[in-house]
Amino acid sequence: MASRRKEHQEDAKFRVFQIINENPQMTTREIAQKVGISNGSAYYLLTSLIDMGFIKLSNFKDSSQKIKYSYLLTPKGIREKSLVTSKFLVRKKKEYELLKKEITELERDLS
Repeated sequence: MASRRKEHQEDAKFRVFQIINENPQMTTREIAQKVGISNGSAYYLLTSLIDMGFIKLSNFKDSSQKIKYSYLLTPKGIREKSLVTSKFLVRKKKEYELLKKEITELERDLS
C-alpha cells in the first residue's frame, strides 16, 4: 500500500513539473484538475516544491490583477524535473513490459 501511495505521489510530482514547465501561469486549482488531485494536495505539493527550492513563485509582471502568480522552475528544479522524469520513464517502461507479458499470457490461455 505504501508503495502505491509513493508511486502516486511521484506521478503527481512528475505531472506538476510537466505542467509548470508548459504553462507557468496555471493556478493551483487548474494544476489540481490536470493532475487529478485535490486542491489541498496541489497546494501542499506546490508549497513543498517551493520550500525545496525547485519552484519559484513570482507575480505576473504585465498582469492587471497583481494577485496572479506564476510558478517558475529554478535551475535546481530543472535538474529535479530531469531526475523525476527519468525515474517515471523507467517505472512506466517496467509497467508496460509486465502488462505486455500479462496480455501475451492471456491471449495464449484463450487459444
